[in-house]
This record gives sequence, C-alpha cells and structure tokens, in this order.
Amino acid sequence: MYQSKYTSKLINELRQHITGVILPLWSTRGFNEILSLPYDIIPAPGQAALPTTRYRAMACVRQLYVFSVAGWYDHADRLFESLRTWFLDIKHGGWNYSIDSQGVPQETKKDLYTHAFVVFGCAEYFQRRGTQDALDLLEETLYVIETRFKTHTGLYNTVLSTDFKTVVIGPRQNPIMHLSEAYLSAYDIQHNSWFSDALQSIAEQIIMKFIHRPTGCIAELPIGCGPLRIEPGHQFEWFYIASGELDIFKCNDLSKCLNSAYIFSLRHGVSPRTGGVCAALNEDGHITDSNERLWAQTELCRALTIPQTLHLTNDTFSQKISLKTQLSRFKKRFLRDYGWVESLAQDGAIVRINMPSTTPYHIVTMYNSLIQANIEL
Repeated sequence: MYQSKYTSKLINELRQHITGVILPLWSTRGFNEILSLPYDIIPAPGQAALPTTRYRAMACVRQLYVFSVAGWYDHADRLFESLRTWFLDIKHGGWNYSIDSQGVPQETKKDLYTHAFVVFGCAEYFQRRGTQDALDLLEETLYVIETRFKTHTGLYNTVLSTDFKTVVIGPRQNPIMHLSEAYLSAYDIQHNSWFSDALQSIAEQIIMKFIHRPTGCIAELPIGCGPLRIEPGHQFEWFYIASGELDIFKCNDLSKCLNSAYIFSLRHGVSPRTGGVCAALNEDGHITDSNERLWAQTELCRALTIPQTLHLTNDTFSQKISLKTQLSRFKKRFLRDYGWVESLAQDGAIVRINMPSTTPYHIVTMYNSLIQANIEL
C-alpha cells in the first residue's frame, strides 16, 4: 500500500478542486481588495449575503498558509502584509482577535488559538518565501506565547484580557493542539531542540490533565473541570500529529493513549451507514452531537494516512473504513462545484451551507498529508 506517489483519480480531483475552485474563490469573491483580507464567511449560491461585521486574524493567517503551500505567492504576500497591518496590537503586544468592517480593532482580548496560528502560518510562509519578516514575527509571537499564555504548571491559558493581565479562559485542549502543530512547523524550519523539548512538555501536560483514562481520549476541558466532551475529529487530529512525530513524542505515553483514542473514535464516532464523523461523544461512546462537520472528515482522512492504523483494529466495521472509501465519501458528500458544504446532519440534510474562510486550511492540510504519505491507493 505504501509504495509510490499518488496517481489516484480521487487525489487528482481533490487537487483540481483546490486549485480550480477554492483558491480562485478566496482570491476574488471571498477577498476584500481594499483591506486585502478574506471575508469571514461567504454565502453559497442562492443565499443572501450577510453584512460584513468583522475580519479575523486567525482567518487571515490560515489563508496565508493555504496560499503559501499552493504556491500562489502574490496573494500570500498580500495576506502577510495585511496580517501585520491590521492585527498587531502595538500598545500591548501580541495580536488582536478581530477588526471591524472599517479596520478598527474590534475584539481585542488575546487568544492562544490566534497566536498559535500566527506561528504556524509564518513558519509555513517562511519555509516557502524565506522572508525574514515572517521569521521575526514568528519569534516575537513565540515570546508572547511563552511569557504571557504559559501557566506555572506548563499548560497554556486560552484567552487573556487585552493587556494580558487577567485570565479570561483557562487551558483548553484545542488551542494547545494547534500550538503543538505550530511548534512542529517552527521546528521544521529552525531545527532548534527547544521546540522538541517544549512539545514533549506539552505532551506530558496533556497526559496529566486532559486524558480520559478509560478511553485514552483527549477531553476538550481538563478532566474534572466540566462535563466530559469527546470530539472524534480532535482525536484523529491529535493522532495524526503525534504519530507523525514519534521521535519527538517517544519519551511519553501520548502516542499509546492516542492509539486507544483512535480506536474508540472510529468505533463510536463514525457512522456505519455514511462513514461520517460525528461532532461529539460522551465517555460511554454515545453520540451527543450528531452533526458531521467538514473538518472532522478531513482529520479522519489524515489519520488514515498513518501506516499503523492498519494494525490497530480487527473488527469488521473498522477494517471497512479505508482511506480510499473515506476520500470518495468526502468528495460526494461535502464538495460542491461552488466550494463545499460546511456541516451535514446524519441523514444528509445540510446544517450549514455558507463557507467560512477558515475551512480551506482543513482541506489543504488533508491534501498535503495525502501527498506526504506517498501512498498508492
């Protein structure tokens, strides 16, 4: 199975959809030429356009990643300049969450999610453009993360006040996961052992504070801090991140836990009928949110590129969930000639049809994972 480069029709069609539909859409109709920023959301055909109320730094930097890896460098350059122009907080440091339709800072609380994606986007942009300004922004943002968001226990707070002095929301797994993703990208361009040490520390804290021991799953909140919510998409995402970097994570048990999380999520969180990944489960494996969001499907596909998935399960249903089958389902159920469907109900009804500017990141990371895996379908 793991032999040569993809020549599959499914992979070629996915690439064509990215280059022929998604990139043109977000560089024209989905792009404000005056501010040089992607709109937060654009409607599908037949939907009424909603008034623009904000532009988010995180959306800008996710699209910076998308256009950088696609080689659309002129557009990527514009996004990088807009990121610096509109979202830097000159007074307090770090990044504002959003600006309003006129470019005035709107949501100014500091969130780890945005800062993590700035590191990630700048690393990916620098890798392809070699722009020193991108590396400088990466290092400045890294300093803010480590000196402002990091707690005395080694975790990271999720949201801080505008001036960083007050904790608004404590640690959550999702922004810490994306911080891990960002640090891996930074490590790829700098090969600094500091990043591998930081990632090992993050893994140890995740094991201590977020792992639900009976299932091995990573909860959304620290264990004991609220109702247990398990999102299968996040288990697949963590599984992919950790399994692809065994040299970094081999000093702890995170990969072992995530093997269990992968099995649990596959058996309980994937529909036997459609192959769709549900939004959330409880600790008993019962579905608590049955909607199937596009991003969770891409994370299952990424997880299926890891060779060890072939040996983790032995039940009939799990063995029927192949990468080829999931890619075919993804194309049929979620991709459209105008873009994509953001979320479906289990019966196939459209839950959300408008298209957020952050979603192309998920489609492109899935495509890149397929290419990097070097699989023959």
